[in-house]
Amino acid sequence: PATSKKIAVACEAKGVDFLDAPVSGGEPGAVAGALAIMVGGKKEIFDRNLDLLSTMGSSIVLCGGYGAGNITKLANNMVVAANIEIVGEALVLAKKAGLEPSIVFEAIKGGLAGSNVMNAKAPMMIAGDFKPGFRVKLHQKDLHNALLTAKELGVPLPVTSLVQQMLGALINGGKGEWDHSAIATFIEGMADTTISGE
Repeated sequence: PATSKKIAVACEAKGVDFLDAPVSGGEPGAVAGALAIMVGGKKEIFDRNLDLLSTMGSSIVLCGGYGAGNITKLANNMVVAANIEIVGEALVLAKKAGLEPSIVFEAIKGGLAGSNVMNAKAPMMIAGDFKPGFRVKLHQKDLHNALLTAKELGVPLPVTSLVQQMLGALINGGKGEWDHSAIATFIEGMADTTISGE
């Protein structure tokens, strides 16, 4: 966010319009033109570029001034990371208790626990398939940026910090290129069980 603000000032000095507009939705959202776009900048610039942004996204929200798009994206990535981590914990617990993780997933996805993250990542955990969509190393970097921003603002982020450390351990274990759903493997290692397989 701080870098976006600096770039915005430099652009304005040259008479160039600027918006920070990070996205969420992954490769499927990009291909479908259905990304969630979180925008920071001036409303008049946002309004002039809304048609362009609409070709890429189905949810385009002006979140505030310069840097607000990036703050919103950090918030998004924090929620995604914590959601993936707790889905991993839940499925490891179910497996260790002798339940079938796929059945537990089916049972809970329609209730309050259900989420887009669960729907996308639980099947990967259940299959033991961590082919990357969004990589561990990138999510670790994003959480690091969230923690730096939080430090500047004096905001404690205990859960974000914990998950960021888990991602760091996965990178140290050679899983940095794996999908971020591999957070589940950290929990599997501590519980000496795997969600997938017998």
